[in-house]
Amino acid sequence: MSLTMPPGPLAGSPGETVNFTIDGPKHRLFMQDFPRRVRARFAGETVLDTERGKFLHETGLLPVLYVPEEDVRTDLLEQTEHSTHCPFKGDAAYWTLRVGDRAAENAVWAYPEPLPTASWLRGHMAFYWGRMDAWFDEDEEVRGHLRDPFHRVDARATSRRVRVLRGDDVLADTTRAKLLSETGLRNRFYIPADDVNTDLLTRSGTRSVCPYKGEATYWSLRDGAADVAWSYEEPLEDAAKVAGHLSFDHDDLTVEAGPPAP
Repeated sequence: MSLTMPPGPLAGSPGETVNFTIDGPKHRLFMQDFPRRVRARFAGETVLDTERGKFLHETGLLPVLYVPEEDVRTDLLEQTEHSTHCPFKGDAAYWTLRVGDRAAENAVWAYPEPLPTASWLRGHMAFYWGRMDAWFDEDEEVRGHLRDPFHRVDARATSRRVRVLRGDDVLADTTRAKLLSETGLRNRFYIPADDVNTDLLTRSGTRSVCPYKGEATYWSLRDGAADVAWSYEEPLEDAAKVAGHLSFDHDDLTVEAGPPAP
């Protein structure tokens, strides 16, 4: 969401406010060493364990981890007849991962004969993230996906007066919000729970996971729309300042932010 997504420099359309041009294809590939040990587990087995993983950044896509074939439990793989063609990388071959009576069909792929412009993919394999049971970055389990080193999350205290309205109803009113900026996304205000009229809200069963902020729980209007707000009760370190704060976004709501205090 940084280098290869607008307005990143390797995106297909990086923007016009630059003093440079990139002489190369509009669809761009950039491979980079991933700096830490990565492991994946499936059906109780460690199916990859590498300190030599590489991130492939590709225009319009999230980075994908490729690992040397030698760091993969190839004895658990069964090559299938499935194949796909990428005009930028070549023809991909696929393998099913099988451990005991569990199988992940076509969960692993590689480019045995990549195009010359992507020759560095030869000898590397990639895994569909969601088909594994668990992933580890060093000894910490990772949910969502591995963190892109070019992706940032910053939370800052702000004295702006922030109000959240549903018609004439005031759902929140604060001058103690946190402003969270995240690469590729618009700024979000996070409001302390004490400054939210929680009598108008109820927790929903919705959950989502962000690899940069953590697990979010959601809130709905008691008499209306679902999932109008979310909060991170135990955020990851990059978003620690928004712990216990709520952020609002829904078509039925208006979020007003006044000028900063002088």
